[in-house]
Amino acid sequence: MPEFITIRGARLHNLKNVSLTIPKNRLVVFTGLSGSGKSTLVFDTLHQEGQRQYMESLGMVTYASRPPLDAIEGLSPSISVDQRAFNRSPRSTVGTTTEVFTYLRVLFARLGHRPCPRCGADVPPPHDVQGGEGWDEEPAAGAPAGSDDEEERYPCPRCGAAVLELGMASFSFNKPAGACPTCTGLGVVHKVKLEAVIDQERSIADGAIWGWDPFFIARYSEALRAAGKHYGFVFDPALPVGELGAVQRDLLFYGVHDAQFRRHYPGVKPPDTVGKGNFEGVVTGLVRRFAGHAGDPAYRDKMERVMFQQTCPDCEGTRLRVESRQVTVAGQTIVEISKRPLGELGAWLDDLSKVVPADEWAIAEPIVDDLAGRVRRLLDVGVGYLTLERASPTLSAGEAQRLRLASLLGSGLTGVLYILDEPTIGLHARDTARLIEVLTRLRDLGNTVLVVEHDLEMLAAADHVVDMGPGAGRDGGQVVVAGPPAAVAACPSSVTGGHLSGRLAVPVPAARRAGSGKCLLVRGAREHNLKNLTVRLPLGLFVAVTGVSGSGKSSLLFDIVDRAARQHFYGAGEPPGEHDAIEGWEHLDRIVTIDQEPISRTPRSNAATYTDAFAPIRDAFAATPEAREHGLTARHFSFNVPGGRCERCEGAGVLTVEMHFLPDVQVRCPACHGRRFKRPVLAVPYRGFTIADVLNLTIEEALPLFQDVPAAAARLSVMVEAGLGYLQLGQPATTLSGGEAQRVKLAKELGRRATGRILYLLDEPTIGLHPADVARLLAVLQRLVDAGHTVVTVEHNLDVIRAADWLIDLGPEGGQAGGWLVAEGTPEQVAWVESSVTGGFLRG
Repeated sequence: MPEFITIRGARLHNLKNVSLTIPKNRLVVFTGLSGSGKSTLVFDTLHQEGQRQYMESLGMVTYASRPPLDAIEGLSPSISVDQRAFNRSPRSTVGTTTEVFTYLRVLFARLGHRPCPRCGADVPPPHDVQGGEGWDEEPAAGAPAGSDDEEERYPCPRCGAAVLELGMASFSFNKPAGACPTCTGLGVVHKVKLEAVIDQERSIADGAIWGWDPFFIARYSEALRAAGKHYGFVFDPALPVGELGAVQRDLLFYGVHDAQFRRHYPGVKPPDTVGKGNFEGVVTGLVRRFAGHAGDPAYRDKMERVMFQQTCPDCEGTRLRVESRQVTVAGQTIVEISKRPLGELGAWLDDLSKVVPADEWAIAEPIVDDLAGRVRRLLDVGVGYLTLERASPTLSAGEAQRLRLASLLGSGLTGVLYILDEPTIGLHARDTARLIEVLTRLRDLGNTVLVVEHDLEMLAAADHVVDMGPGAGRDGGQVVVAGPPAAVAACPSSVTGGHLSGRLAVPVPAARRAGSGKCLLVRGAREHNLKNLTVRLPLGLFVAVTGVSGSGKSSLLFDIVDRAARQHFYGAGEPPGEHDAIEGWEHLDRIVTIDQEPISRTPRSNAATYTDAFAPIRDAFAATPEAREHGLTARHFSFNVPGGRCERCEGAGVLTVEMHFLPDVQVRCPACHGRRFKRPVLAVPYRGFTIADVLNLTIEEALPLFQDVPAAAARLSVMVEAGLGYLQLGQPATTLSGGEAQRVKLAKELGRRATGRILYLLDEPTIGLHPADVARLLAVLQRLVDAGHTVVTVEHNLDVIRAADWLIDLGPEGGQAGGWLVAEGTPEQVAWVESSVTGGFLRG
């Protein structure tokens, strides 16, 4: 078996005929400036070719094209653990994703005790009951809806009432047997903002209902009149909605089938058709359509302005029906267990054998052993602060990646090529050492572990380091140095080596700002694990909120401050997290929150369109003599609207071929050959470049080309300053990492005229950045503060923490052991707080 993976002549994207030898069964870290080509080499070349070769070796047809290269030898089957979007379904949780909740459901179905619905006595699990002795044929009161004689039952040991047996499905909020019937297992119910949907001062005929065009106004007006006639009252669509009677309003809002309206006519059968008055109701229809699109993020975003959610009043957010919530194992319900951090769950499992009777333990032991093993692996990757009930869409990219990594630890595979994309993102410096141990365990099992990473601690722990560069984009794509960490540190031409050896460092300000003397004071913050926290955010400073993973940083900054600010400044409907009050809004004019959510979920969006840099570029093309001669306007140079775009691919440059049970394949458009536009548009040059050529340029390359177009140059230069110069102008938004998306948003904000006193909230903006790029980004953020604004960021990067004027350190641990204010002050002051984990690393 070859001891090395050998790559010869890799030429994808910016790779410049790269040839490289990588030792197998080692921990190998690929690093370099952002955009230097490391991800292209590792994911788009090594991983893609590894998968293709493996599939072909099994005799399976694969439509994946071979990356442009001369040869790759010594490849193993590869598994990628990247930063792709996690499960965005509101029905997915940490428990369901890791399958820990699945095993808990088995445990509760086999060992669960519950009160008898008739007499209240404890009913043990059914395996304790012998035959059919003691049966009372009368079903117990309070049996779940839908139970029938065919379902399995067993008797209460005290009164003999027939108790319905609960199986695994009874503890699943994704199945009817277990889901709360009110919220269907979502834990929340969605309500309509009546003031946003219905203008009470206007009539239906005058457009009072949001979303009703003239066709629907006419159709539903007739239905409402017919409904009134059916029930014996008059409905006048010409009256302002606010002047309608209670019956008419209930009909309009809720429809003929809703209890809110039927209470007026309990004995009258609703009409059969819309023409006869079978009207669904404005509110009822919106809620139904929203529920039907619960898994569609774009639809949810569209409806956000007219909908809001609140905790389900029946299950109180627990998602399960009442019968399932009453079942206990060792005195704990499955709901109580799901609320515990994984670290506490592990301790509960370890103690279970001491409290479960011996006959029940014989059944429970194999289940608990598997459960405990899964939980231990999750603790090993540093997510012990998460709870099983945590919704998957709320996880960061780093948390999602570490959950997948934990599942790999349990596979026991050997001879595999594991490829990871910056696994340290979102991790406090304290937890990086544990993650390195996990990766070395994978290596020691006989696997090759390739990691794309910037973290210096990870680089120092590697067996082999490959430094790509020397620059980014067109200036990257070469191997600067490859070898042990010491060899990279000693290389004078390696920027990474300079930081690894200490020759280079992110600069620390010579002095801390004093600020404006004003602050935003948050009182009594209690959201999630925050412990009735009162904390001061000083204004006019660069503030970093720090602490170990799960300590409450995001709860404070985004769940409370951000949402409260949106309510205060913009009238947003989403309520902030639990707190008493926030004082000091009068010192600010607006808030700008820049998180890691994708800038768009469509590949038609890119950094140039999102930041409005593409509009002046299109104007520049439209102003050329060739364009004017052929009557081409700026619209013709857009790939998003008909006119100049290629209509075969609708401006995408590629066509998607459905492969049925295989993943879809994208092929280059045969009409425009991937250039997106029609021939007359492509015949128009701007300084020798076509519009398609411009979209293939990096932002850094496009800047001098459009230096004389002020609107374009200003936006492009800001993106370069934010460390995005390596991105192609036309690179689809869907391919951007969370950190890149955040910096694109930051660049868009910086490209606007910043008026007034602005509070900028950021979520780990350094994700995906090399230390050299961190220094550039810090210069941009410091410039914002110098202009009189306030920048507050959640951050783990020690270089950023050292550069801040003020720190707010939460902890001391994650989950329920966090949520306290551990320290606040300048980095120098926090460094000497003994109880601060962050302070310890600042001292070191």
